[in-house]
Amino acid sequence: MNLRDLVYRLYARRVEGRLDHAQVPKHIGVILDGNRRWAKASGGTPEAGHKAGASKIQELLGWCAETDVEVVTLWLLSTDNLDRPEDELVPLLGIIEDAVRALAADGRWRVHHVGTLDLLPSRTQLVLKEAEQDTLDHTGILVNVAVGYGGRQEIADAVRSLLLDHAERGTSVEELAETVDVDLISKHLYTRGQPDPDLVIRTSGEQRLSGFMLWQSAHSEYYFCEVFWPAFRKVDFLRALRDYAARHRRYGN
Repeated sequence: MNLRDLVYRLYARRVEGRLDHAQVPKHIGVILDGNRRWAKASGGTPEAGHKAGASKIQELLGWCAETDVEVVTLWLLSTDNLDRPEDELVPLLGIIEDAVRALAADGRWRVHHVGTLDLLPSRTQLVLKEAEQDTLDHTGILVNVAVGYGGRQEIADAVRSLLLDHAERGTSVEELAETVDVDLISKHLYTRGQPDPDLVIRTSGEQRLSGFMLWQSAHSEYYFCEVFWPAFRKVDFLRALRDYAARHRRYGN
């Protein structure tokens, strides 16, 4: 171990020691950004960057388990990403499929897909469905894998689901207009029944949501980290939690 690694470990231990677990967010959303830029900076291919990013996921979940986080939403593939060239998209989908299988095989996490399945290849759909089914009885962190996900698409899908549900019940348009509210729409989101994210982390220095959990993040705190996702370290994670704990969440009061 060199001096730099030693200093890093001592600093991370110091930050962790001062962390108040009572102030830790219960649901964290993570925008895993910067894989391709990390690969370019290190002289690698986009595929190498995505593989490095995928290997970081288990580390993150381990840190979350150590700090009592209960739900983690990982944005792995947006609806916009589906427009990437086939020679990049196909390997990326394969990497995501492998990552989801690894999450399911780990034995600690409960996997749940958020996104529009119909937009994804049948093989990817099958992997997501099997991972969710195989981990139904797991009691660890609930891991939402956002694949083929877009915030606007989610809201559109929620409204569509609500309309179809009430059409089957024979509810008239006038009756529905009188009863529809925020809670009713929330019951048709991909994350229905889950707490909204307390904290959203985005890596790579970009300071925007890009459509991530538009509905659920109305009261979320945001933490933007300069480091690219494959280089994200435990100390970066702990800094995000420390920053979150230092904020006074007033919800408009």
